[in-house]
Amino acid sequence: MTMARLSLIAPIAAAVVGALVIGQWLWSARSVTAVEKRIPLEDQSLKAGGIAVDLAGVLKTGDGVAGDLKGAWLSFRGDHQDNINSETIKLARQWSAGGPPKLWEVETGEGYAGASVWNGRAYFLDYDETAHADVLRCLSTSDGKEIWRRGYSIDIGRNHGISRTVCAVADGRVVSFGPKCHIVCLDAVSGDFKWGIDMVKEYKTTVPPWYAGQNPLIENGRVILAPGGDSLLVAIDLATGKPVWKTPNPKKWEMTHSSVATMVIGGRKTYVYCASAGVVGVSAEEGKVLFELPDWKVSMANVPTPLPLPGDRMLLTGGYGAGSMMVKLEAGEAGKIIPKVLFRLKPEVFGAEQHTPVFYKGYIYGVIPVSSQLVCLNLDGKVMWASGGKYRFGLGPFMVADGMVMVMNDAGTMTMVEADPAGFKVLGQGKLFDHGHDAWGPMALVGGRLFARDMTRLGCFDLREVTR
Repeated sequence: MTMARLSLIAPIAAAVVGALVIGQWLWSARSVTAVEKRIPLEDQSLKAGGIAVDLAGVLKTGDGVAGDLKGAWLSFRGDHQDNINSETIKLARQWSAGGPPKLWEVETGEGYAGASVWNGRAYFLDYDETAHADVLRCLSTSDGKEIWRRGYSIDIGRNHGISRTVCAVADGRVVSFGPKCHIVCLDAVSGDFKWGIDMVKEYKTTVPPWYAGQNPLIENGRVILAPGGDSLLVAIDLATGKPVWKTPNPKKWEMTHSSVATMVIGGRKTYVYCASAGVVGVSAEEGKVLFELPDWKVSMANVPTPLPLPGDRMLLTGGYGAGSMMVKLEAGEAGKIIPKVLFRLKPEVFGAEQHTPVFYKGYIYGVIPVSSQLVCLNLDGKVMWASGGKYRFGLGPFMVADGMVMVMNDAGTMTMVEADPAGFKVLGQGKLFDHGHDAWGPMALVGGRLFARDMTRLGCFDLREVTR
């Protein structure tokens, strides 16, 4: 055999062996993943007409008493859907080595469901693995003691966390969105059952691969949901649980992990949603489709909510290589809206995998998935600064309060950064959770008290500036 033939055969043989090894590894990884994650789509209860669930469930009362905390954080991303705390309470710029004072901490089931806060009570959706039940828990903001919990029985397998959604509170009621798309409305004080909806049964909803991540939105006495299936969006009367309007879904776009955003476009209130095959905008009055934008899709998991911006613009962001897209929404004929793509940014420039960016004083702040860096972006798509290799934040949550971007990494360490486009400046840093793990839940900040969680704990921390 000649040297020339050997030089050809050697790399071919190496490639064949490599392919066999990779193939064996992929098959092994696939088998392990299927067992560990219990892929929800294989669960027969997720199909329309599946296992019936008694959503009224059972109420259990505890010895907790509502706290005296003033203020509220009524839903996902706060009362104004912007993830900005607008209170005038001064927050500490630096903490001791032990981090901010921890007022209390409670154990939870596996998940990332953050808290909503109202009238001295903190609400969050949990999963009780012992009882095999979704439970909406109401805790005292003073000490974390449970005031009540109401749960309904349902078997849910561990799938990298279970509960993921933030409850919404309005008009003395609290609404939860369960992992398998069960909607429950309770009296926010007593926990009394008001109504419930099984979206799989009612709307033929397909539960997303990592369970529901959509957060309920309440406006003007209506609960706004995006079931997919038979109806792309629906408005439910908060008092009765009956539909006010339904948006047809002839293209059968499915539910994603994204939530519905409110925008005012050309003076008209519009609900915007990232569905499986594109973005849709519907009128708030009757649910009529005003625009569709099939240009925007996110593979694997579409999580961030559309970000409304001045000038009838919105920023769409995603992980898994999606990057971001800036869209201008212009008035068209017969009340329609015409979406025009202004520019796209590659994922290494700006994007978001899990948490929605924050728009604050003319600039956009977000953690990009490619490098896990905090980035400040202007409205023209120019990066003002990035946090650099020393400061990386994973998939943790972030918000703006008292002129600071407060961003938490996967392990539960909080970093306070000046919300200033002039440059990246760290003010302080501290650990919220010892041995923190997947600290991804959305945060709530009320009266200087931060409600944050990692995968198995919810804690309340005092962030107020110490006056001497």
